[in-house]
Amino acid sequence: MNDLSPSPSPEIDATCERAPVQRKPDWIRVKAPVSREYGKTRDLMRGLGLNTVCEEAACPNIGECWTKKHATVMILGDVCTRACAFCNVKTGMPRKVDLSEPGHVAEAAAKLGLEHIVITSVDRDDLPDGGAGQFVKVIEELRKNTPNTTIEILTPDFRGKMRAAVEAIVAAGPDVYNHNLETVPRLYPTIRPGARYYASLRLLEEVKAHNPLIFTKSGVMLGLGEQRLEVHQVMDDMRSAQIDFLTMGQYLRPTPKHAEVMEYVTPAAFAAYGAIARAKGFLQVAASPLTRSSYHAGDDFAQMRAAREAKLAKAAARG
Repeated sequence: MNDLSPSPSPEIDATCERAPVQRKPDWIRVKAPVSREYGKTRDLMRGLGLNTVCEEAACPNIGECWTKKHATVMILGDVCTRACAFCNVKTGMPRKVDLSEPGHVAEAAAKLGLEHIVITSVDRDDLPDGGAGQFVKVIEELRKNTPNTTIEILTPDFRGKMRAAVEAIVAAGPDVYNHNLETVPRLYPTIRPGARYYASLRLLEEVKAHNPLIFTKSGVMLGLGEQRLEVHQVMDDMRSAQIDFLTMGQYLRPTPKHAEVMEYVTPAAFAAYGAIARAKGFLQVAASPLTRSSYHAGDDFAQMRAAREAKLAKAAARG
């Protein structure tokens, strides 16, 4: 995978197995969070009874982000109804939906002074709407209480309820709609067994069908055993679905019970993947070992919006 030169690529060997890599390289080592600002962000989330994917998913960037008062709120509880092989979030039967949660999210955004906020959730296959209604309420509270805050949502696939869920959420008007494909189709049965690759693509297509002006975003993890040509095909599939923003990061094994790391992809390889993605027409690409869906999301959103405006201005000048 790490050789991304223009030379001809070998055919994909779906049976290829790599020996698991044990030692983390220096380029993905991060410092422990110790700053005062980190503590303030943590205390605010605790005080409002809010969960964050930063903690639940054991994100390596938590120290940096929380020091900058950037926290990704995870709504609908901290227990997921799925059991993906890569994810550190607890699995089981979730609690009842917290009706005060949307107001608390808006309060946190106001107290943190957020210009851009990312809202995600656990999978809630137990709910009739998959949890879409809670996303709608959170967006509405944010629009009411922090109208200048741009809103990015990262939703599950709403299995069996996708069309109605997407329609309701898009109508609420988020600025960015993110749903991660996570990996290549071949690895779905072992890495993301509760989901379907093409259903996730259709979800993002549905967003654009309802409102072409909403930015769409998706991400993949590398290092799970995917082949280079498979990653290129995922990029092509995303562009066919009109996805605007691609994130690519290194998979890190949360515990020994989770899927093994098959490869630590080098920063140079990530840079090469990023160059290929930009050539394929994504408005924005974030590709590095420590990239995560919401890492530097506000800055990336501003750049993506500027890229669209420049593209439209160029098209108008030609017309």
